[in-house]
Amino acid sequence: MAIGDLDARIQGSMSFVRMLFVPLVVICLASLSQPQTISSQGNSSARIVAPAPVYKFPNGKKLVYSANWHFLMAGTASIQWQPDSKSERLTAHANSSGAMNLIFPVRDLFVASVDPKTFCSMHVFKHSEEGKHKLEQQVQMDAPRQKAVLNQTNLKTGETKHEENDAPACSTDIMSGFFYLGSLPLTPGVMETVPVVDGGKTSIVSAQVEGTERVKVPAGDFKTVRVAVEAISGKFKGKGKLLVWYSDDAAHVPVQMRARLPYGTVMFKLEKVEE
Repeated sequence: MAIGDLDARIQGSMSFVRMLFVPLVVICLASLSQPQTISSQGNSSARIVAPAPVYKFPNGKKLVYSANWHFLMAGTASIQWQPDSKSERLTAHANSSGAMNLIFPVRDLFVASVDPKTFCSMHVFKHSEEGKHKLEQQVQMDAPRQKAVLNQTNLKTGETKHEENDAPACSTDIMSGFFYLGSLPLTPGVMETVPVVDGGKTSIVSAQVEGTERVKVPAGDFKTVRVAVEAISGKFKGKGKLLVWYSDDAAHVPVQMRARLPYGTVMFKLEKVEE
């Protein structure tokens, strides 16, 4: 296989993993506040539910993960929440390492602002250095007009892009959506759908809570709840499925993720939690 073909395959796989690394799930129970139902790309059941009054964002903690592709150590990722004026700010870093860094180097920064009362995403900034590609994106959610406004710059060529796309009045993004699930109960057998905006465009992701399982990762031994996540519309539809294991406690910490992709399996494991 030519290096160019391998680069393209890795790029396609890692882009899908980046999207589903944040399992975007809605698990709704009657005990929660009344859900806000929206129509999104033909799926009227896709919705975002405001967090319960007792929910607290995991501020001040940094979750550090290792990532393996096939049998290669692919890199590390970290996620941290902090309060920011009237919003909650999520900051995530992803960096390749080892042999993967030689084949397909990755240096990504992702920052999202979220309304803490609704869990609706407000603004997303992404700086991506992946292989030969180097981009910056900003997406501003315009809830009153139900638009996602994208401004993108190719940092290698200087080419810019501006576009507006239809979007739900309330949606999540590919990173904060990962924690959206943690704000809700995880009951085996429950399945829901949620609207996700990435790059200014909306996809619908479905997820089902499959059951409980014991999982051992570098950060410890956990009783977990396993959730299966899959895109049912948008650019990632039919390209793979993600299994996520959340700690079976009030914190719902994501401790392990496994994505089966056309070009292999990617596994994320929680290495440590830094205070």
